[in-house]
Amino acid sequence: MPVQFIGMIQPHEVSETIPRKGPAIDAAYVRAFAQAHEHAGFDRILVPASSSSPDTLLTATYAASVTQKIGLLLAHRPGFVAPTLAARQLATLDHYTGGRLAVHYISGGSDEDQQRDGDFLGHDERYARTDEYLAILRRVWSEDKPFDHEGTYYRVKGAVSEVKPVRGQRVPIYFGGASAPALQVAGKHADVYALWGESLAQAGDLVRRVRAEATLNGRHVDFSISFRPILGKTEEEAWAKADRILEDTRRLRVQQGYARGVGPQQSEGAQRLLADAANGDRVDERLWTAVAREIGGRSNSTSLVGTPQQVADALLKYYDLGITTFLIRGFDPLVDAIDYGRELLPLAHAKVAERDAQQAAQTLRKAA
Repeated sequence: MPVQFIGMIQPHEVSETIPRKGPAIDAAYVRAFAQAHEHAGFDRILVPASSSSPDTLLTATYAASVTQKIGLLLAHRPGFVAPTLAARQLATLDHYTGGRLAVHYISGGSDEDQQRDGDFLGHDERYARTDEYLAILRRVWSEDKPFDHEGTYYRVKGAVSEVKPVRGQRVPIYFGGASAPALQVAGKHADVYALWGESLAQAGDLVRRVRAEATLNGRHVDFSISFRPILGKTEEEAWAKADRILEDTRRLRVQQGYARGVGPQQSEGAQRLLADAANGDRVDERLWTAVAREIGGRSNSTSLVGTPQQVADALLKYYDLGITTFLIRGFDPLVDAIDYGRELLPLAHAKVAERDAQQAAQTLRKAA
């Protein structure tokens, strides 16, 4: 089946190698960033969340207003807005964007970051709350008559909404988290389960586990994985570029006073990236883990390194695991998004189409 590509936009220019300058919101940069992804052929753009960043709902609304067709993937943290209100907000934005909205629900992998917004639940309890939260959201979106709910974290009476999602009974649900409680929630609610950029062995294991949870609930789940591709005209050029990125990352972290290797300690996903990094800086030939180790496994911080052909071939191996969506972003975010559209996306689409044709031909031969 065709693959999808998701990029990521931020309200100002910043990365592991680029220090933030200027105000927290640079509207001109957001406009250029969103439009660059649309022009490059991305299917969606993620608007990420943290306890100190500008509001994601409003940022996504602005990005939608300056683009025409690209989808939006809004990062949303359950627990800070009532699920009934969130259901109406998200369905409303879905209408104003012409059905372009999807939402990535983040239960929280860092106690410290959650507590900045007043959330003092522990890790496993956050996932239990997300389970209840998503159950209410789905009822608000799908049911036409008022309903009551009394659970562990939420109590509502006569909940109903005039506004429903544009397509079907919910705004598409993306979900991540690699702990056992997270996988249970994914099996019950996720339309797309999102992995960070793990090795083929670890990613394949996680895909199997999530599928098993989904099967227990009589559901199908699609999969997304995140990488930071580093491209070069030659393989040597790409690896030299990776070395410079690591040097710049280290220098900037020293300037900003960060300790080496410090990351979100409650995050199972971060621990999984570090487990791959323990096997060396280069895993599966193309997976580069050095930045992930440097920043403690924080966020999607592993890379695929090589020529566009080599990186597209690496993505195809993940496609063979059943992963059909790739969230990619660069260390020079705006410039890399443009380069991906020119160099990587067309190759990856062509290779997937060729692989699908080969598999269809094999199926026909077996049936003959």
